[in-house]
Amino acid sequence: MSATVRPGWMEKPKPLTQAAKVLALLTVVLLVCVPFLVIVSTSLASQKEVVANGGWVLWPTEPTLQAYRDILDGGIVTHALGVSAGVTLVGTLLSLACTVTLAYALARPGVFGGRPALLLILFTFLFPPGMIPNFLLVKELGLLDSYASLILPVLINVFNLVVLRGFFQGIPEELYEAARLDGAGDLRVLWTVVLPLSKAALAVVGLFYAVAYWNSWFYASLYLESDHWPLQQVLRTYVISGVSMTDTTLGDGAVNAPQTIQMAVLVIATVPILLVYPFLQKYFTKGVLTGAIKS
Repeated sequence: MSATVRPGWMEKPKPLTQAAKVLALLTVVLLVCVPFLVIVSTSLASQKEVVANGGWVLWPTEPTLQAYRDILDGGIVTHALGVSAGVTLVGTLLSLACTVTLAYALARPGVFGGRPALLLILFTFLFPPGMIPNFLLVKELGLLDSYASLILPVLINVFNLVVLRGFFQGIPEELYEAARLDGAGDLRVLWTVVLPLSKAALAVVGLFYAVAYWNSWFYASLYLESDHWPLQQVLRTYVISGVSMTDTTLGDGAVNAPQTIQMAVLVIATVPILLVYPFLQKYFTKGVLTGAIKS
């Protein structure tokens, strides 16, 4: 009897193929890491060294934290950092609470109006409102120049809702029935049965929300005055427009921002998410794939 032929993906790769994969992986790593290294190095270099090297420094000869001291010395960046942290924390918690409760309601069979509500939610995903209707709604609700305007209009993300709904539907029905027999209501079932089994999905959805709130700048430019801006909008002003700001206004107090200041603000805006992601990475693939397959 002839030996069973295994699929190609199960065969041991040839040396040339293995070398090509290693080369491709190293290329991707360099494309990601080198720009970040240049940004960090430039933020640590002195302004004279930056000018001498044509605006960018790969490795500073005399590293200094002066740029970070300048922007964190109680100025606009410090305030914007606090705004972004507060909006991200409060917005993520509120979005998770609303998304979890709505996803649980839509995942349970026999809920009155569940299917029409789901179709209506999916309709908003396929046909989102434009910028002008959003602005008019925020204005009519009296949310202009308030931090609530950065949270309430984007409180529930449809994709995150679908992921959680699919995950909740994948929990064995016997667990729901056992909890019902013990006299548990919907809130107790959600708190004691569903949430402990959904840590992976909750971690992924929470990461999605946190990244979205942290990186949000467009709505801030529409709804907030400059003295209430979050960090990403301040970063855009520093890097894109190439100007710095005073502690009060952007207009008459705007001055040219040195390259070291721009890169330091960019590092401060990037590092918090980089520090959080490794702790949630192990849940990332499991949570997304489980919710997507079962939805």
